[in-house]
Amino acid sequence: MRLGEEIFKLLGGEGETSRIGYTVIDGKGGYFQNVRRLLEFSPTRLVLKGKEGAVAVEGEALFLTKYTDGDASVSGRIRSVTRMD
Repeated sequence: MRLGEEIFKLLGGEGETSRIGYTVIDGKGGYFQNVRRLLEFSPTRLVLKGKEGAVAVEGEALFLTKYTDGDASVSGRIRSVTRMD
């Protein structure tokens, strides 16, 4: 079981979520789950699409370090993550 799914169940969620879940580490980057497609990519903006909705990631020196099996890791200074449902 993936860590995100375990946390979701501990917080009272039932079943699997199909929205993008994420964790941002200040000044380092972020980790995104349930990613289906990369819609936009530049050093200042990423748009990641999930089964339901998408998220826009904005910041500086953004770099995609991992994109596999529905997971994406981004390094750089993330300033904001906005849901686009």
